[in-house]
Amino acid sequence: MKEKYPDFVQKLEEHGLIYTRVLGEEDDPSSPIGRGWKSTFLTKEKSVAEERAAKLNMKLEWTEDGVKTIMGPIPAIKFDRTRQRKIWFNSMVAAYTGWEDARNDPVKAVAFGDGKPLPSHIIYDCLRILEDESVVIPWQEGDVLLIDNLAVLHSRRPFASPRRILASLCK
Repeated sequence: MKEKYPDFVQKLEEHGLIYTRVLGEEDDPSSPIGRGWKSTFLTKEKSVAEERAAKLNMKLEWTEDGVKTIMGPIPAIKFDRTRQRKIWFNSMVAAYTGWEDARNDPVKAVAFGDGKPLPSHIIYDCLRILEDESVVIPWQEGDVLLIDNLAVLHSRRPFASPRRILASLCK
């Protein structure tokens, strides 16, 4: 991306990204976003959700059927001290091309940190690059996969809902 779109990558570095999504009250397994605000913030109380969102530097705007979350600006490119290099660390392409359901328009899901819209032709070219560089893991029952998010991107192919995450590790 830096070779092909240096100005775009520079703008990502300078401004970061803002992510916006609308969460319903309850989980929606048919949505690529999936979780409602109650399970996202692990509470049934709006005031507790607001406190937890604030700790994440996230703004909430309550709607009739849920909440609009606004996160950012947050860095789109980070510096990995272990590897001593910049790394692509964002969900820009996934948000822009896939966060679509009854409440969410994916084109409005992510913007530059200054609020300006992302150029769709570059986002879709980035999607093509990600597809070209992807490696498909042929899952078999009982498999376990551990991924270093700072070393590689991860994602999933389209799936038939419902999907269940059986385990996750985090720092």
